[in-house]
Amino acid sequence: MWQIGNAGGGGRDIIVRLAGTSRKIALLGAIVIAAAVGVGTPGTAVAGPFPDATIQLATTGGARPVPAWHRFCETHPSECAVDPREPEAIVLTPQVWQTVVAINRRVNREVRPMTDAQQWNVVDSWDFPETGYGDCEDYQLLKRSRLADAGIPRRAMRMTVVLDENNEGHAVLAIRTDRGDMILDNKVDAVKPWGETGYTYIKREGSSGTAWVSLGGVSSPTTVTAAR
Repeated sequence: MWQIGNAGGGGRDIIVRLAGTSRKIALLGAIVIAAAVGVGTPGTAVAGPFPDATIQLATTGGARPVPAWHRFCETHPSECAVDPREPEAIVLTPQVWQTVVAINRRVNREVRPMTDAQQWNVVDSWDFPETGYGDCEDYQLLKRSRLADAGIPRRAMRMTVVLDENNEGHAVLAIRTDRGDMILDNKVDAVKPWGETGYTYIKREGSSGTAWVSLGGVSSPTTVTAAR
């Protein structure tokens, strides 16, 4: 567990619709991903039901990043850079959906849970779980790296801070799509639309630079029931 800090900002949830241009750019990226990872081939993990379209999470102002994020960025600057030429959101095709779910499930099985206090004797550390152990943000950083290798634009993948079902700070990975924000989590193998997680959304990486943005504390209406 780690401190989430001051989210900043305020306001209400606003429905955000993607512009037509972004859809066309994202569709091209989705086609490249499908070709690169060979989705639909024998042995590929079953992704489960394709999600219905929903609203995207809206930002409500600026926010302070998690302090450990700065340290991670100093070590891995390319992981924190934002390329404005990339789309802010992707077109979620069944092939891309299958890739996202497969990588989420694979990383959840590869990494074993261990707190930063247990592993490094510090309150909070963000890094790749190279030891085979890690906590929530370490899982998500590895997932984002592998998804980027599969061709998903980094700009569309945002590290996100929430309050979980125990009202404790937790990190997830949000993928911004034309069907809403999809959440990758180490507590569950299912990739869910943000409104089905049961979490309260505090802040995330911004999509136009290194600054973080507030999500205004908007709550998902569904309670998490399958946490590991």
